[in-house]
Amino acid sequence: MKPIRIGVVRFLNTCPLIEGLDKCADLELVAAVPSQITPMLERGEIDIGLVSSIDFALSSTPLSIIPVGGIACCGPTLTVRIFSRIEPERITCLAVDTDSHTSVVLAQVVLNRMYAARPRIVDFDAREGVSAGEATEDPWPESLLLIGDKVVTQSPPAIRYPYQIDLGQAWLEMTGLPFVYAVWMCRRDAEDEPKILHAAALLERQRLRNRERLDWIITTRAREKGWPDDLARQYLRERLRFECGPEEREALERFFAESSELGLTPPVCARWVDVSRALRV
Repeated sequence: MKPIRIGVVRFLNTCPLIEGLDKCADLELVAAVPSQITPMLERGEIDIGLVSSIDFALSSTPLSIIPVGGIACCGPTLTVRIFSRIEPERITCLAVDTDSHTSVVLAQVVLNRMYAARPRIVDFDAREGVSAGEATEDPWPESLLLIGDKVVTQSPPAIRYPYQIDLGQAWLEMTGLPFVYAVWMCRRDAEDEPKILHAAALLERQRLRNRERLDWIITTRAREKGWPDDLARQYLRERLRFECGPEEREALERFFAESSELGLTPPVCARWVDVSRALRV
């Protein structure tokens, strides 16, 4: 059997899910930024991907969610944050980090529900400091959404942005639920294939193994990615969740409903791959 191609993101927050998978002969890891994983699934370049959760609703190809882990939080995450020079209710234009579709939609939901704001969205290249269509001498926009390790390792000065919103905390205050940023997905037309179920079992096994060696992962990977050990330990042990249980499923359905109500995505109901048989083997 050819190796099963797994699309992954190499942020610190994905290490508890993907650490060690590259040593599995049955799997081939393909690294990309979050926004590129879904197109790779759609084109058939990978079999399973760690997909930005809103892409379930946005994908041009029907997808199914494989409930063997994900990236979620129940409160502040540290790495998904709006920075603004003005009060949130006054934001009319939000420059968004193009790495994640889910965070862009979540930002719009939070600003609308909590602050009655409906800003115009413009792309922002966080690595280059450039907003699409915004010619200005100042590379940092008035209001900005950043995600990922760069929020910690390349964060703009706090004095520049006196107003900040951690979107994980804001979602918890709105809903009382965790928030799910990413989950494993496959194409719906492939969800019953033996290789998908086999891969699901491998992904779950590795997630559980990594849970038991999280301190080693933190010590080994945090410095590589520019994180202080103590902050990385707090982030991975206290801020994030990596399972996909009943609360996470409910939270995903709520997110899809909120984004649909604002017209940001079409109405959808989550579709879950039945992995029970594979996980019993």
